[in-house]
Amino acid sequence: MSSLLKFVQNESGATAIEYGLIASLVAVAGIVAFTTTGGTISSSFAEIAKDVCEVVGGEFTLSDTGEDSCSFS
Repeated sequence: MSSLLKFVQNESGATAIEYGLIASLVAVAGIVAFTTTGGTISSSFAEIAKDVCEVVGGEFTLSDTGEDSCSFS
């Protein structure tokens, strides 16, 4: 009877589940944050590439698909 009572009172599994839920919540928050800021970061890098290209005397073009290039004439 005492081993059954110990099994019922054991809460270590509940703690592991709580940590798992917290970890999954942090992961979901990270995914949402990275997805939200992805467009902003992409446009920032495109702007930096354009500036660098113009400084070295090139012409920067950005296609509809998001591919960029720096060409020199």
